[in-house]
Amino acid sequence: MKKTIIRTLASVAGLAVIALGLAACGSTSSSSSKGDTVDSELVSKGKLTVGLEGTYAPYSYRANGKLTGFEVDLSKAIAKKLGLTADFKPTKWDSLIQGVGSGRFDISLNNITETPERAKAYSFSTPYVYSRYILITKKGNKDITKIADIKGKKTADATGSDNEALAKKFGATVVPSQEFTTSLQLVKDGRADATINAVSAWSTYAKTEDTSAWTATEIPSSDVPAAKIAALLNKKSTALTKAVNKAIKELREDGTLTKLSKQYFNADITEDK
Repeated sequence: MKKTIIRTLASVAGLAVIALGLAACGSTSSSSSKGDTVDSELVSKGKLTVGLEGTYAPYSYRANGKLTGFEVDLSKAIAKKLGLTADFKPTKWDSLIQGVGSGRFDISLNNITETPERAKAYSFSTPYVYSRYILITKKGNKDITKIADIKGKKTADATGSDNEALAKKFGATVVPSQEFTTSLQLVKDGRADATINAVSAWSTYAKTEDTSAWTATEIPSSDVPAAKIAALLNKKSTALTKAVNKAIKELREDGTLTKLSKQYFNADITEDK
């Protein structure tokens, strides 16, 4: 009788262990399923495919043939938080946003401003930079000293960029120019009256190049608020967008975002001040 009771208790204990094991397996499966949700939204499993220009210092550019810059390092840090490796796809500006929509890239980090128009078709991460604008004219140009003066004038700006939208908002005719150095040359040659860009881009250019041919005037935030720069993602990538936002939040909290900003911009431009 005692042996029967002991066997029965052992059987019950064994079933309990099996039940616990199944519960544990169920928990692992759920966790894995969360990971698979992000994986299912990626262009390539295990990789965060990033679209950027690679020609726009200090955001992304080449130094000694190697891709570097603020958004390059930020992309790597985000990918690491997601347990992925960053796979960069240098692309011209006018194909970057379309590349996210068509599924060529998972994400694009390229000093992209969140606008109501873009937000209709794409998702944006939380902002990681607040970019202020600068107005650049040819040295000696007294007709343009503030943003309102570009009305009726020609500005050299990239097609589809926030700079182009700003120029048109203030009444300028835009001469298409995909690269910052080209825009500067157009202004210098008199083929455009001005160009609009980020203060950070001009500051970086001025560190190594002769700027005596131009006059640069920072546009007050009272005239034009700082642009909210964020990562652009496909609307369908809901899990990835959530994961990227979490990663950016952690990078802000652990000081990585500020550290990278000071490294590449010599200032913390990650806060809306």
